[in-house]
Amino acid sequence: MSYPPTFAEIQRQCCADLAPAHLEVPPAAALAAVQRAAATMPDWTVTNVDAGAGTLEAVATSRLFHFQDDVVVRVRAEGDGASRVDVRSKSRVGKGDLGANAARIRLFLAALPPS
Repeated sequence: MSYPPTFAEIQRQCCADLAPAHLEVPPAAALAAVQRAAATMPDWTVTNVDAGAGTLEAVATSRLFHFQDDVVVRVRAEGDGASRVDVRSKSRVGKGDLGANAARIRLFLAALPPS
């Protein structure tokens, strides 16, 4: 999932509130929480979970036009047994998504347990 450098400023303007989640549990427990949260996402189909890499991949399909977007969630260890959860959602087609990817990330992050 490439990321053109020119998108950085656009992302800062629209999505400054988006940041990694921090969970006060080790990575294995955080990945389990990620899997539970992903199961609650109404338009997601989980396509791969790699416990060794700490990643979950999914495809989100829009209801109206059935556009498919790719979602990747990555869990990494932080100090003191905590974990960092990074989320990325990227449209497969088009230049704009009308905020759908940012909304998807916000919804997912809200579904994670509070830290």
